[in-house]
Amino acid sequence: MTEIIPAVLAESYDDLREKISHFSNYTKIIQIDICDGKFVPSVSWPMQMKDKSSIQNILNEEDGLPAWDHVDFEFDLMVKDAHKQFEFWTRLGVKRLVFHLEAEERELLKEFLESMDPYWRDNLEIGLALNTKTDIEEIKQFINLIDFVQCMGIEKIGHQGEPFDEKVLKQIKEIKGLYPDMIISVDGSVNETTAPLLVEAGVDRLVIGSALMNSYDVAETIQDFESL
Repeated sequence: MTEIIPAVLAESYDDLREKISHFSNYTKIIQIDICDGKFVPSVSWPMQMKDKSSIQNILNEEDGLPAWDHVDFEFDLMVKDAHKQFEFWTRLGVKRLVFHLEAEERELLKEFLESMDPYWRDNLEIGLALNTKTDIEEIKQFINLIDFVQCMGIEKIGHQGEPFDEKVLKQIKEIKGLYPDMIISVDGSVNETTAPLLVEAGVDRLVIGSALMNSYDVAETIQDFESL
């Protein structure tokens, strides 16, 4: 069964809480899109400096991410050199981290992953995202250091509602051909039309934003995607 991961892009902690409430009763994990205004033009929570109090409360363990007691979180780090802020992400409370290959200095990221504390190796999943234009040869040096690959289904990342880029279908097939045991997620423009194509290509996880946020029946929509 295909794993379905609802995705939220929030402007503030209150916005994050409201959006997570749409999905928290129907899923075990939610992806939070994190944008820094550098790697991508948009800025989202927790990179919004005007919302520092909510972040500090979590860091001080006075609060937690919304629904933290029954939902795990995946951070999609559309952030320049995100690995340098590793401690910050883990203190916010996260089950999976996705680093974007195009946002990182490759050698520094590789060194970081190679030297990661064994505790985090055992308790945190690491994903590597790549854009539709990126040659999959570039992930070769990271394959033994990551738990999954996230292919982007859109060319312009950092925004929900962007058009589907069919180049991702070829990417998925090539990655599965080379690394058949590697888990592949797809994020971006996943909907009722594109999801069957992605599953047929070999994807394991579908990260879905707009198609779930706009659904009148989230539980049924998730079940429909899972059954593909």
